[in-house]
Amino acid sequence: MPPLEEDIFPSTPGKIKIERTHHYTMNRSFHRCFTSTTTMFLWALLLIALTASYLSIQSFVDSGTRFLHHPIPRDHVIIGGPHWEKKIRASAQVHRVHGLSVLVTGAAGFVGSHVALALKKRGDGVVGLDNFNDYYDPSLKHARRTLLDKHNIFVVEGDINDKRILVKLFDVVPFTQVMHLAAQAGVRYAIENPHSYVHSNIAGLVKLLEQCKSADPQPAVVWASSSSVYGLNDKAPFSESDRTDRPASLYAATKKAGEAITHSYNHIYGLSITGLRFFTVYGPWGRPDMAYFSFTQNIRKGKRITIYRGKNGVDLARDFTYIDDIVKGCVAALDTSGKSTGSGGKRKGAAPYRIYNLGNTQPVTVPTMVSILEKYLKKKAKKHVVTMLGNGDVPFTHANISLARRELGYNPTTDLPTGLRKFVKWYESYYVEDHGKPVKY
Repeated sequence: MPPLEEDIFPSTPGKIKIERTHHYTMNRSFHRCFTSTTTMFLWALLLIALTASYLSIQSFVDSGTRFLHHPIPRDHVIIGGPHWEKKIRASAQVHRVHGLSVLVTGAAGFVGSHVALALKKRGDGVVGLDNFNDYYDPSLKHARRTLLDKHNIFVVEGDINDKRILVKLFDVVPFTQVMHLAAQAGVRYAIENPHSYVHSNIAGLVKLLEQCKSADPQPAVVWASSSSVYGLNDKAPFSESDRTDRPASLYAATKKAGEAITHSYNHIYGLSITGLRFFTVYGPWGRPDMAYFSFTQNIRKGKRITIYRGKNGVDLARDFTYIDDIVKGCVAALDTSGKSTGSGGKRKGAAPYRIYNLGNTQPVTVPTMVSILEKYLKKKAKKHVVTMLGNGDVPFTHANISLARRELGYNPTTDLPTGLRKFVKWYESYYVEDHGKPVKY
């Protein structure tokens, strides 16, 4: 397969207890307030003024939000209509015998854009869905979308929590598979914004599964779990049968919850489900919040980089997995997903439920990764080494991929030096030397 670079939950409802005496006092107070016409008139004026102020502020906030989250052309925002449906159908058109028709969520994301392009290149029908949020610079997501546009992949702007969009998409296209890659990523950001993880990784997942279980025919679902589910596991390498009940971060907890939720939909509704536990994916068009990406930016600019070490002074290590290898695993999972067995929300028989590790099986320490970047950037890093904080990170990851090898034919072939060389080449072609601005897509 040619590499790509070449070609919110409301709070739980509760009962409000009001004391009788307080209720009586409040009634008397309101009665006094409204006994005179003058008082009522003044209250009305105040309410009108407050309402006008609120609407004015809300309009301002909404316009700001639209600018922040929806800076793409208007025709990408409109849902429905003949022109929109025509673009969806054209994008979903299959161009090979026994080809797939796949809805890719998170299609403007790192992994999503690569998977969408790989599927399209081999003749599958692909429709993308992405909310273009600002967790990291949205301009990179729009650049990926532009790349997908060039390959006739239409990406709908919308959130997986929006039932209206999901219903419309499934009305227009009878998807055979769903590749669910939309998620709130990042371990440390969960400390700042925990609600976004529940919104995307749990609520969004349930919304999508609800749509899939009601579809006729039901699609098979392949989705991105995470190696983070292994949490505080200290047995290496990590195997799918290892315990995953000790998450070290909220992000990991939401992914573990996702595995439990998908299992229930498989058991109750007959949805074919495959969960993929990704191990530290890196490569061209990657996420700027990842260490290898931010280290590259800061080394080039002569800025200091922070390198974490374990509390015992041991270097952190990660099973870095190149994007092309991850894409091959995703495509193989789609090809072998089997069929869902339900119809109209009712299960008619057992359906496949699978979980696989997708890693490289060769953990590399973070200092070694920095040394490789220094070589390709031809510049020494200014290092600040500190002890790892209790922020959800784990000391090491190491994938056992024997199950994926056996059942998916998964076979990663790119080592870290080779993968980082390709990443640096892409980075330097995408960003202006000293300004950090994208120059081409």
